[in-house]
Amino acid sequence: MTTLPGALSVGDGAAHTVREIAQQPALWREVDRAVTASRASLDAFLRPLMARGDLRVVLTGAGTSAFAGQVLQPALTRRLGRRVDAVPTTDLVADPRGFLAEDLPTLLVSFARSGDSPESVAATALADQVLSEVHHLVITCNERGRLARDHGERPESHVLLMPAASNDRGFAMTSSFTCMTLAALLALGGDAYDGVAERLARAAESVIEADAVDRTVGALVDREPGRIIFLGSGPLKGLAEESALKVLELTGGTLTAVGESSLGFRHGPKAVLDEHSVVIVYLSNDAYTRRYDQDIVAELRGDLPAGSVVTVSADGPGTGTDSLATDGWPLPGLHDVEDVALALPAVVYAQLIALRASLHQGLRPDNPFPSGEVNRVVQGVTLHSLQN
Repeated sequence: MTTLPGALSVGDGAAHTVREIAQQPALWREVDRAVTASRASLDAFLRPLMARGDLRVVLTGAGTSAFAGQVLQPALTRRLGRRVDAVPTTDLVADPRGFLAEDLPTLLVSFARSGDSPESVAATALADQVLSEVHHLVITCNERGRLARDHGERPESHVLLMPAASNDRGFAMTSSFTCMTLAALLALGGDAYDGVAERLARAAESVIEADAVDRTVGALVDREPGRIIFLGSGPLKGLAEESALKVLELTGGTLTAVGESSLGFRHGPKAVLDEHSVVIVYLSNDAYTRRYDQDIVAELRGDLPAGSVVTVSADGPGTGTDSLATDGWPLPGLHDVEDVALALPAVVYAQLIALRASLHQGLRPDNPFPSGEVNRVVQGVTLHSLQN
């Protein structure tokens, strides 16, 4: 049996996934130490690039790794004062001339758990082929992966390795997602985020270790919702999409899950709602943005049965999961952090929902696709040659 620090204990079919959710706070502290230890080499690589006014930053990855870029993009655009785009490798590989149409000096930031997925490897090669000048920051959890090996000795590249334990053995990316996102935030955001990793780790520990959270998440799953919708604004929209993907993956696609922005949901995606739906809304820490999140919460609570709409938000000092309500889940001590940082402990709630839902349906979360329809490292991709 494998046990989370809270009440949940499960058999071997979830051992990896349970451990990889629970280990995140400890790994975030490791990431913080690793980035600090690498600061001199990171600055030597990044500072000359960031001094260039025409540099474009492209954040890329596939699936969950792409959502890391989407979470980071708004915050890094503001923090760096330059153009930052989040472009999935799956888009970039299919249309490199479209997504790299402007031949600007580019820093391509690649997120990759294994570093062996076909699109991850091809995206860096295509950028080299299409652009006159490209530099690579590879953030990966696998030192033996193709990306790490290809870029380890290149002068125009820098490889930032995550703790070995973040190379998730379970099917779904959990600790790999949060570690790579945090590493990029610390590496590119500089001293603006000093000390934030410890605060995020403590908030996540309060979620993981609280029996009240386990009971409340379990009660939500026990309602057997037919559809789970995650909503968020700004960086939290990327979080909403990643949250939905976790539910789809760990339930083997049997539970419908949707991620959208709080404002965008009314523009068509709201059609997914029925009386058996559950909605999770990530409330922004930005006072202006938060109003739009609160508006959709009020609207949906008027449309759906009681308890169907849950908010995840940072509370003020001194509050914690002991004040957990069935429709309001806290992230204690984070009332003043940016949404990009808030996303990391917030996603733990979604990971726990996905894990619980998978177990509720009698699946094995470590491998919810035993027949191999979907694989941990993508297979079956044919890469085609790009003719100049």
